Amino acid sequence: MSQRTPVGLQIKALRTGNNMTLKQLSEQTGLSIGFLSQVERGMSSIAVDSLEKIAGVLEVPLATFFSGSPSENSDPVMHSFELQGVPVSDQIFQYALARDEKSFSILPRIFALMPFANFDVEELEMYSHTGEEFIYVLEGIVTLVVNSRQHTLYPGDSILIHSSEPHNWMNSTNKVARLLCINTPNPFLHPEPGHIMPQKRNEKD
Repeated sequence: MSQRTPVGLQIKALRTGNNMTLKQLSEQTGLSIGFLSQVERGMSSIAVDSLEKIAGVLEVPLATFFSGSPSENSDPVMHSFELQGVPVSDQIFQYALARDEKSFSILPRIFALMPFANFDVEELEMYSHTGEEFIYVLEGIVTLVVNSRQHTLYPGDSILIHSSEPHNWMNSTNKVARLLCINTPNPFLHPEPGHIMPQKRNEKD
């Protein structure tokens, strides 16, 4: 699929290609049918940890939902004119800031939240996963919800959180908001030969 194909459409295509119903995908991932339906229709964003569960059930690499053809460019610099927005939903786009996302322990990205992104949802889906996140607002105003507490971040504001704390963000303004997000550990990291990856703990969704 094209790198610009929305994640939800990719999930739906893979699911239907495997003759799997939403109910079956829900049962095997622990994610609600309603949430999965919203993701497939582009009405809700999805965190990497939840997407990793879906990838596991559909038996595809996690990078399937983000990466196009591997770049043959040996230049380690990611130039601004090369950045490509990949839809997470119809309201949120992400931009990879590293040419090689699979060899480093951190994952840097820019997220663009369209006006009122996640603002009009009935109930904001909260995410939790292993690791830590650094968030820095580049443009606009971002409302970050962590453990049911709302934080309003303006340009130049930043926050460091434990990713295990339930969290999500939204844009309650009529202007685009852009933020830098750095995650560790990197879910795309390729382990070195002989390295044993730690077992993931079970998490409630």
